[in-house]
Order: sequence, then structure tokens, then C-alpha cells
Amino acid sequence: MHVLILGGTTEARRLAELLAADAVPGIRVTTSLAGRVAAPRLPPGEVRVGGFGGAEGLAAWLDEQGVDALVDATHPFAGTISLNAAKAAADARVPLLALRRPGWVPVAGDVWHETGSLAEAAELLPSLGRRVFLTTGRMGLAAFAALDDLWFLVRSVDAPEAPVPSRMELLLDRGPFTLDGERELLRRHRIDVVVTKDSGGAATAPKLTAARAAGLPVVVVRRPPLPAGVRVAAGPEQALEWLGNAGRGGPNGKGSSRR
Repeated sequence: MHVLILGGTTEARRLAELLAADAVPGIRVTTSLAGRVAAPRLPPGEVRVGGFGGAEGLAAWLDEQGVDALVDATHPFAGTISLNAAKAAADARVPLLALRRPGWVPVAGDVWHETGSLAEAAELLPSLGRRVFLTTGRMGLAAFAALDDLWFLVRSVDAPEAPVPSRMELLLDRGPFTLDGERELLRRHRIDVVVTKDSGGAATAPKLTAARAAGLPVVVVRRPPLPAGVRVAAGPEQALEWLGNAGRGGPNGKGSSRR
């Protein structure tokens, strides 16, 4: 049974590790990485780097490589990839599972302002603060480039490309982050508003706790919805169970019929 994981997340790497450990016998696993990060943490098994050429190219690859199951374990904000995965899986008649960590949920003391896009977040920012901790990654900084009256601390794994905010300090770092570290970051840079995407998970969640303790507003960009009808697993273990059923030809599974 050949499984293709569309990866780039901690959950994708963990699923590949479980499969490499023979948690489901007889599986060949290939992880596809988009190639947007300069030095990604490579998972075990076969690794493919680069795009497929849209849904049509992905469908052709699934067929050519004899893929029996597709797991979309990309970032929750990789909306275009998820749309292409759904279309390709349908065209190639390959079972599809979306592996998505649960989103964050506000608790007592949080001052959240939810928006539907980075553009909406940028429009809201001037009313909330002047010193911004921007943790939305290096993609999409153009949405904030015109806010010349604000100062930004931008944290990213890799350096962004222009356009970017004119008043910006760049912090190259990769999670997981600690609560003490996030508190010190907010204090040292005199941050008065935080902007983040609802990525979910524990690796970058301490910034929310630190902002809550400091009474800071947080602009949270909501996730794009998954394509209709796509089954979702909240963690690698659930995905593993689904793959076990698929390998046995269970519900929505094709077993080894492609071989």
C-alpha cells in the first residue's frame, strides 16, 4: 500500500514516523514538501520536494505512482493545496484524509479579535496598538506593508521577501516556544498587540498565554474551510487508524486494488 502525505507540519512528520515504524504493516510512505522552507525537518521514508502542477498534476502523480491513500497534512492555511488535493483525489479515485490539529479556543481573560483574512487583520490593527508582534509567517506580509505608522516585530522561520512593513524588526526563529520566552519577548519589545493565524497546536500557543497575562489584544485570523466532504482526523494516531482501515479495504479504503 502506497501512502502519499502532503506534509510540512509536525503532524505530517509524526505520521511518517509512525508508518516508518511499521505501525501499519506493508506500507510505503512518501511525504511531499512544498519546498518553501530553506531547511525543512525531513521525515522518514521517501521525500518529494516541489509542486505537482495543480490538481491535474497531482492526480496524474497519484495514478503513475500507484498511490492507494492520500493524507493532506499541510498547514491549516494552505487552502489552495487542500482544494487541489480534494479534486485530485476525486479524479484519481484515491481515498483522502485531511489531518488537521484542532484550532485554538479563547478562554477567560483572552481579548481576541477574529478576522477572516490578513487584509482584515491589517485594517483592524491601527485601532488596537502601535507595536505589533506579527506571527503569521513570511508569506502575506504585503497585507501590512502600507501601515507606516506601526512598528512590527516579525517572527518567521525564513526571511520574507518584499513588500514588507517599512518599520520592522525581523526575528528568525522556529518553534516550539516557551511561555517565559514569549513573556520576555513581549516585554522587551514593548508589544501592545499580537497578530497570529489560528494554526492550533502547542508549539506556538505560549504567545497566546503570554498575551492573556499581559492583557494584550490578539488578532486571530480564522482558518479557511476544508473542501466539502473531506474526512478529518485531529491527530496522527487517528490518521493511522484510518490508513489501517484503508489498507484492509475498509470504509473509503481501496486496499491494494491499485497494484
